[in-house]
Amino acid sequence: MDLLPNIDPFRQRYNELEEQLSDPIVFKDAVLASELSRDHGRVKGIIEAFEEIKGLEEQLEESEGLLSDEEFAEAAQEEIDSLEPRIKKLKENLLVAMLPPDPDVGRNTIIEIRAGAGGDEASLFAADLFRMYCKYSENKNWSLECLSQSHSESGGFKEVVFMIKGEDTWSKLKFESGVHRVQRVPVTEASGRIHTSTATVAVLPEAREVEVHIDQSDLEISVCRASGPGGQGVNTTDSAVQILHKPSGLTVYCADERSQLKNKGKAMTVLRSRLFKMKQAEEREKYAQDRREQVGTGDRSERIRTYNFPQSRITDHRINYTSHALNESLLGDLDHLFNALYGEDLKLRLENLSHDKEG
Repeated sequence: MDLLPNIDPFRQRYNELEEQLSDPIVFKDAVLASELSRDHGRVKGIIEAFEEIKGLEEQLEESEGLLSDEEFAEAAQEEIDSLEPRIKKLKENLLVAMLPPDPDVGRNTIIEIRAGAGGDEASLFAADLFRMYCKYSENKNWSLECLSQSHSESGGFKEVVFMIKGEDTWSKLKFESGVHRVQRVPVTEASGRIHTSTATVAVLPEAREVEVHIDQSDLEISVCRASGPGGQGVNTTDSAVQILHKPSGLTVYCADERSQLKNKGKAMTVLRSRLFKMKQAEEREKYAQDRREQVGTGDRSERIRTYNFPQSRITDHRINYTSHALNESLLGDLDHLFNALYGEDLKLRLENLSHDKEG
């Protein structure tokens, strides 16, 4: 019989959360109260699952003790056959629940798409990816807000930045960071040759102001007149905003709104999330030296997926997953991909958990 994992740290955490949530001051901070309540529910569920398994294992032990009694042996075997798979499944679920939670779960998600190699075709592909995520968001009843966009003369995007709001956005979209590659015959290609183009995708959790302190003296803010595709004017006021964060060298440009104030607000949202992502990456680097990587590093230089139009094929290279539902995927049917990525990531995290226990 497999030994149950150590539950003591979770009992200790549960007691800490009970004490914190009994303090009325905590509820003056709605975000903190929500996070503590969510963690309380998670830890409580783990302890209850542990107790359920423990009770079932006691029943199993009793039934095994009756196998030598002819009068009860048949009923005991039936009980054992019923309990064993149930306990196994509950243990698997418990191990998953005991994995360290993703600290970004519950946040809104910012996605940045930039045209890569391939000229006009790359910008058209960037627009295809944007529409794909728009369709997926619609399917999930999420809301999407465009924060910044720069059109190409071909009607695609040199760059587009947008925020997706809704339940579970981060959990679903966090694996999308990296280089997306398309193989197809461009509309401008007269000879019918297949071209390869790329677009980079960066996925950022929305950062709250309290998590990233930005000193106003570190910012260089400039305003200018916004322009549309081909350079034509969008409006006649200096409403576009560009913010340079001098310590990091990060630059954010936003011209989506007619209001300079609104553009500055959107630009600050993107800047804050980029700085938060940098901070997270630095912290992860401290702990990831000797560990197996999870699915996707989030590195923009990592080629993660190929969209092959002649074969109607979509392939995720990180997990060797291939589907011939390319058209459906581009229309927002992405759960087959995301479920496969989540499954592989979960497997690796459980392996890491086992290695940690052995160590």
